[in-house]
Amino acid sequence: MTNALRPQDEPFTAPAGPVRLVHGDALDLARHVAAESADLAYLDPPFAVGVTFRARAAGAKRDSGEVAYHDRWDSLDAYLSWLEERLERVRGLLSPCATLWLHLDQRAVHEAKVACDRVFGRAAFLGEIIWVPGNGSKKRHGPGMSHQTLLLYTRGKDFVWNADDPELRAPFAATSLSMHFTRTDERGRAFRERTLGGKTYRYYADEGRALGSVWTDCPAMVANTPLRKESTGYPTQKPLKLLERIVRASSVEGSLVLDPFCGSGTTLQAAARLGRRAVGCDTSELAIATARERLERANIPVTLADGRHG
Repeated sequence: MTNALRPQDEPFTAPAGPVRLVHGDALDLARHVAAESADLAYLDPPFAVGVTFRARAAGAKRDSGEVAYHDRWDSLDAYLSWLEERLERVRGLLSPCATLWLHLDQRAVHEAKVACDRVFGRAAFLGEIIWVPGNGSKKRHGPGMSHQTLLLYTRGKDFVWNADDPELRAPFAATSLSMHFTRTDERGRAFRERTLGGKTYRYYADEGRALGSVWTDCPAMVANTPLRKESTGYPTQKPLKLLERIVRASSVEGSLVLDPFCGSGTTLQAAARLGRRAVGCDTSELAIATARERLERANIPVTLADGRHG
């Protein structure tokens, strides 16, 4: 395992599995990632919340930990300008079959959609995933926001989408199984057939249905406290199950996965566990230290690079 910082590293070309962790701004990723080489980019940037986020150790008060990052902006326009510049830079690193996932909430997602349309072109919009973390809402005036939104944009027409992956399937409802899946094939598998436009399609009960665009089965990290085994104490950490589903949906083994705001390293761990290469970047010293410790604890090879200097 190599941990020395090497500012002049060549773009990442390591075989499947290892992770490169870059301490620096997403704007400088081209020094560490070859153009048009990443098949998946997951972006979980600051949400324009207007606060400073801190890490939280077990038993500690919420605001007593080390500063992770500042999410304060002079205006929403300033935030969107910052974000769009990094979207443009990441787009240049995506392969023709790549997909970009941008993870935000109601504070800026609608304006960010317009920015993404400018960067990728409106026709490149693949759709959106509504993620329900399961934390509930305490808002008493107006609807409480209990979901977050992931915008999906493709780099080209022939993008990777592994629709038959088990992580993108859900069991059929019991009523549907009893009413429609009444036939079995020579191997004893229950199925139903439907004819649409003169073509007959067969659906197997044990394969389940397409998951759809609302995900409710990836619980959040329990209010930023280290109550779950995978928790690092880093604020806004996303669950490993969510990122493993994204990686499985939009990449294949050996693909390069990119996370320009890697935080605690969830995307990097998910990618490595699934046989992908990964490059993560963050300006936060705490994020880099947290991600490094997490990956090494999981026995995932890590190469560090300092992207803060020319």
